[in-house]
Amino acid sequence: MKILRQFGLILAITFAGEVLKALLPLPIPASIYGMVIMLVGLVSGLLRLEDVQDVGDFLIEIMPILFVPAAVGLMDSWGTMKALLLPSVVMLVVVTVLVIVVTGRVTQVLIRRKKGKHE
Repeated sequence: MKILRQFGLILAITFAGEVLKALLPLPIPASIYGMVIMLVGLVSGLLRLEDVQDVGDFLIEIMPILFVPAAVGLMDSWGTMKALLLPSVVMLVVVTVLVIVVTGRVTQVLIRRKKGKHE
């Protein structure tokens, strides 16, 4: 019964996210609304971690299985995506390197700033 209650609570929060997505004219996915509702509930104390932990752990354990339909969909549309492979890989590499460089530079600036305050 505990598992059903926890799963029902997670489903209710997910549904609330879907309702917010339908009501608010913002380009934010319903899952983000749901996660924000869950975060606010946990931080404010309206929800305790024990209220959702067992089912949350279970859902995290089976998460790889949940990606199988998406992977099959990608394999099914391989003919269409083959032409986009090279531009996608180039863009992925460039953006990854850019993110690494920017993150490194920002980290260096923050570390230098922190050292300057302590000296």
